[in-house]
Amino acid sequence: MERVADGVWLLRGDLRKSMNIYFLEDEGGGVVQFDAGSKGMTKKARRAAEQLGGLKRIVLGHAHADHRGTASRLGAPVYCHPDEVADAESDASITPYMDLSQLPVAPVRWIYPFLLRRWDGGAVKIAGTVSENDEVAGFRVIHFPGHAPGLIGLWRERDRVALVSDVVYFVDSARFKPLPEGEASVPHPAWAWDHGQAKESVRKLAALEPAVVAAGHAEPLHGENLRETLELAAEKL
Repeated sequence: MERVADGVWLLRGDLRKSMNIYFLEDEGGGVVQFDAGSKGMTKKARRAAEQLGGLKRIVLGHAHADHRGTASRLGAPVYCHPDEVADAESDASITPYMDLSQLPVAPVRWIYPFLLRRWDGGAVKIAGTVSENDEVAGFRVIHFPGHAPGLIGLWRERDRVALVSDVVYFVDSARFKPLPEGEASVPHPAWAWDHGQAKESVRKLAALEPAVVAAGHAEPLHGENLRETLELAAEKL
C-alpha cells in the first residue's frame, strides 16, 4: 500500500498495477474502502483492510466492472450513488450505454469485452446510497455525472485532496497505454453515459483547485494547484 494523504492509502493491482482501491481512515477505527477495483484484487484488499483495522463499508465511485470487482467478496456493506444502483446490481459486465465500437484501435475493441468479464466480480447488493454533500470518512461526496450517471468523487477541503474514480484518466484507455506524465484526460466517449456531462464534471473538479487528484487508474497527480491541468483535459477529445 501507498499512503497518498493523511489517513488515505492506495492499493494498486491487476494488469500493470492499473486498478486502484483507496482505504480511508474512519472515525472510531477501521477503514472505508472507496472503489473496488477488479476481482483479482480481493485477497490483497482483504489483507489491506485487516492491517488498517478492519473494513467498515465499501463506497463505489461507480458501478463499471473494473470498479466493483471486490465489492461482493469482502463481506462489508456496499454503498453507491442512487443513479448507480441498477447497474451495480446488474449481472452485466458491459454497461448498456457503453459503445466499444467507438474505440479507434481494433485490437483494443476486441480485448476489452474479455477484460471486463475478467475484472468483474459480478452483481453487488447495495445496502444504501450516498449523494452530493454526504460525508464519508471526513470527505464530502460530490456528484460527477457523465462517464457514469451516478459517478461520485470524495473531496476533503482542508488539504484539497480529491478521490475521483473515473472522473479523469491518467491513462489512454482507447489505446491501452499511459498518458505523458502530468497529463490528464476525460474518459473516452466509448465508455460514457454522456460525454458532454463528463467534460463538465472535469471542469467541476478543476474549480475545486485540488492539490491531489487520486483517480481510479494510475498514480495520483500532485501539484500546488491542478486546475489548469484539469481544464486542459476537459478541452480534449
